[in-house]
Amino acid sequence: MEPDTQTYTCAMIPPVPRTLDRREGPYGEVVLRERGRHFEIIANGCFLMDTSDGRSERLLIDAALGALPAGRSDPSLLIGGLGVGFSLVRAAEEERWGRIAVVEREQAIVDWHRQGPLDRISGAALADPRTQVLHTDLVAHLRTATERYDALCLDIDNGPDWTVTDDNGGLYSPTGLAHCHDRLTPGGVLAVWSAQPSPAFEQALRNAGFTGVRTEEVAVARGVPDVVYLASRGA
Repeated sequence: MEPDTQTYTCAMIPPVPRTLDRREGPYGEVVLRERGRHFEIIANGCFLMDTSDGRSERLLIDAALGALPAGRSDPSLLIGGLGVGFSLVRAAEEERWGRIAVVEREQAIVDWHRQGPLDRISGAALADPRTQVLHTDLVAHLRTATERYDALCLDIDNGPDWTVTDDNGGLYSPTGLAHCHDRLTPGGVLAVWSAQPSPAFEQALRNAGFTGVRTEEVAVARGVPDVVYLASRGA
């Protein structure tokens, strides 16, 4: 019997996205969309992330914790970018983390988590007494803050070579990486998420004085794998 071609074709068509909220902010437009069972965040017309997977966002947190010196008690964590909340949720699930700070510059994204649809993902993590949300620009925070963290887990772009806004490029510059280095405790770990490999960024990390530079990959359904860059500040 021949397959029902019409039914099969319809089943393969992805759901049409539905816009839930659209905001104009100081860094441009951010949009929250719902596509079937999943949510998507679009920044300035560029797809940023969705809730369809999350393995690499969780790896960002797990790999940083695993790279810390053995026996470090209650390590502090700074997450750069709240996004869809996967990294924060993973951190809150781990009892070994001490203070968990999340830097998010888009008020809309914070609102979607606190009073909007993304609350179903991150509600418990945001209520965790260890969690603090800092509504500020990550690059500015790293430049002006005085506190140090045991781990910086940064996911604010599609990668060092694919930034959401031009000013984010400063994070991956020699000056930006120097600020990351300064914000880490001795032996602390920098972890950076990217949608594609960047050998030039690996070298930039070494040039900035980081040691133990390496990458971990997560295969995706199509295209190049997601990448987490790991680097340590010397003891």
